[in-house]
Amino acid sequence: MKGDTAYSTTGEQQKQQGKLWDSVKTTAFILGTGGLMFAAFRNSVTWHLQKFWGASGDFWQAQWERTHHLLGGNEWSIFLLGTAVVPTLVYWCFNGLLMVADVTGKPNFITRYRIQLGKNDPVDTAKLRQAVYTVLYNQVFISLPMMMLMLLIMKWRGHPCRQELPTFHWFLMELCIFILLEEILFYYSHRLVHHPLLYKSIHKQHHEWTAPVGVVSLYAHPVEHGLSNMLPVLVGPIILGSHVASIMVWLCLAILATSISHCGYHLPFLPSPEFHDFHHLRFNQCYGVLGVLDRLHGTDTLFKQTKAYERHCVLLSLTPLTESIPDSPKKAK
Repeated sequence: MKGDTAYSTTGEQQKQQGKLWDSVKTTAFILGTGGLMFAAFRNSVTWHLQKFWGASGDFWQAQWERTHHLLGGNEWSIFLLGTAVVPTLVYWCFNGLLMVADVTGKPNFITRYRIQLGKNDPVDTAKLRQAVYTVLYNQVFISLPMMMLMLLIMKWRGHPCRQELPTFHWFLMELCIFILLEEILFYYSHRLVHHPLLYKSIHKQHHEWTAPVGVVSLYAHPVEHGLSNMLPVLVGPIILGSHVASIMVWLCLAILATSISHCGYHLPFLPSPEFHDFHHLRFNQCYGVLGVLDRLHGTDTLFKQTKAYERHCVLLSLTPLTESIPDSPKKAK
C-alpha cells in the first residue's frame, strides 16, 4: 500500500511538473514570438520600418506637442483625453458596428461567422439595451474615477503627461510587461469572482450572456468592473510610470481584444474569440486571456477536448470555421 501511495504521489508530482513546463513553454512561445518578430524586422523589413519610424517620429512628436499646447498643458485634460475619452470612443465605435449585426442579423459577411449557431440571431434588444446602460454606468462611475485616481498616483511618481514621447522600442517592452501582468491579475481576479461566495452576488450578472456579444465585454457588476476589468490593465502602467500616450494605445488594444473575445463572431484575420466564448458557454473553463495560467491550473482541459479548441486559431480564409470544422454529429439517444 505504501508503495502504491508513493507511486501515486510521484506520478502526481510528475504530472504537475509537466503542466508547469507546458505553461513555461507556452509563455516563452508567446513572448518569444514577439521577440523573434522584432528581431526579424531588425534584420529584414525592419530597416524600412525603422526608416519610417525615424521619418515619422518628428511628425508624431510635433503633433503631440501641438495637442499639449492646445490643451494648455493641463495634465487633467491631457490624461483623461488619452485614458478615458479616446478608449471609450474606440469601444463604442467598434461595438456599435457589431451591434448593427447583432440586432439586424445583417450584413451576412459578419453574421455568417457566428460561433454559437442559432444564438443571438437576432439578439434580444431589451437585454442588449440593459447591457448598454450598465456599460455606460461602469464607464462613467467606475472607470472615470479610477482614471482620476490613477493620475494622482502617477503624478506623485513622475510626469505621465510630459512633452517628450517614449521611444517605439521602449513602448514594445512596456507592452510585453502589460500583457503579462494583465494575464496574471485577470486570471486570479476572474477565478475569485467565480467563487460561490461572490459568483451569485457579483459575477453572475456577466454570465447572463451564455452567448456573448461585443458590448458585453464591459457588462459587469461595478465591483467586478473595477477589480477584474480595470485593475489588471492599469497596474502595469502605474508600476512602470508610463507616458499617457503609451497608456492610451495599451487601453485601446485591451478594449479591442476584450471586445473581440466577447463578440460572438470568429471573423477572418482577427484574434480567435473561441477561448472566452467557451468560458461563457461552460462557466468553469478558460478563465484567462492568453490561456497560459489555464494550462498551468488545468482549467482548459475540457476546452481542449472540443471542436472549439480546434477552431481556436486565426482564420486565414473566408470560410467560416463552423463549416470547415463542423461540430460532431449528436449521438442518437
